[in-house]
Amino acid sequence: MSSADPGAADRGAAGVSAVPADGRPPVVLAAAQLPPLVMRCGAFGDMVLLTVLLERLRMRFGRRVDVIASGPWSEPLLAQHSAVGRLYLLRSRRTPYWLSRAQRRLVAELRARGAGPTWFCDRGEGRGLLNRAGIPEDYICDSTAFPFVAGENFADRYLRLGAWTPPAFEGLLPQAPPGGARAAHLEVSDGARRELDAWLERRGLAGRDFMVVHPGSRHMARRRLRPRAGAAKYWPEGHWAAVVRGVRAHRPLDAIVFSGTRSERSLNDDVMRLAGVSDLHNAAGDLPVARLLPLLERARSLISVDTGPAHAAAALGCPTVALFGHIDPWLYRPGGATTPAATLTGRIDGVPNILGIGPERVIAAWLELTHPIDAHSGDSVKSPNS
Repeated sequence: MSSADPGAADRGAAGVSAVPADGRPPVVLAAAQLPPLVMRCGAFGDMVLLTVLLERLRMRFGRRVDVIASGPWSEPLLAQHSAVGRLYLLRSRRTPYWLSRAQRRLVAELRARGAGPTWFCDRGEGRGLLNRAGIPEDYICDSTAFPFVAGENFADRYLRLGAWTPPAFEGLLPQAPPGGARAAHLEVSDGARRELDAWLERRGLAGRDFMVVHPGSRHMARRRLRPRAGAAKYWPEGHWAAVVRGVRAHRPLDAIVFSGTRSERSLNDDVMRLAGVSDLHNAAGDLPVARLLPLLERARSLISVDTGPAHAAAALGCPTVALFGHIDPWLYRPGGATTPAATLTGRIDGVPNILGIGPERVIAAWLELTHPIDAHSGDSVKSPNS
């Protein structure tokens, strides 16, 4: 399905360079005038980071970017974003094409839209849908063919990718402007903030300072009856409890809200029980993305494993401490290169492992990151990590 198109008003010629009469087929010259199209069917955090590319292309073309995405998080993250035009939502890329009504609908909508400059940002799945939609190979910038640069943050990679031009359109598209924000950007509506106000009132948290703790991840949620300890991104409940006690010692008046999906609720309950302190609130299963975003925007800080909410929090200016395992913490730093975030990694037997992180390091990183806030009690300004 596709959402309403908020970018229709700025689909004129603004930002598109004059087409040179260089003998290329008229169909290519006409295609160069279409808005850019981006396909990325990623996880929550992937879609947060994608906003760096969307903002880059919006600035380059002077118009909103059409996006193909999947996952229940994509619409609340992107549908009202100022860089996004039409949002095409795809339920699954793995279902055989002729068994998927959603895939066939997407192909029909893309054919009606017309082929133009396209950025494909997935690992391969879904590329065939672009081919079925009649988008030629040389109209596409495929990120799998775009080399990584050693020591690069993903935001910087997206800035470079947004300056790349599909081969068919060399010399036909505007040049990318210099610079660009090295951080993801999310937007929260006033309506979402008002809905959060009502939710906080129901929870007895209206008007209070609070921070958010997010111990779980989809890796643990999928284990069901299997022990949590075998999951990627698992950090022991006792460690989380020690962090909660340390936070409480430094911020005795702040509420601590635990976020997560419904399947992560029992993990939060276990951590809260082990922590043995008061004023803890388990909101797992009660935070759809549309509510989670204004919650993170308002929170004084977040401590989390490397997961989607960490990217969202950092992108919204919430000081974020993220615990990483084997994933490169600089490449996937929450929200990009310049957000207010601190990343921690550990090692066991010389190998990167989240279990090598001690609670005392988490508390120290949190104190360092949030010190500028605590020095101005009552001030909601959140300074970036230095």
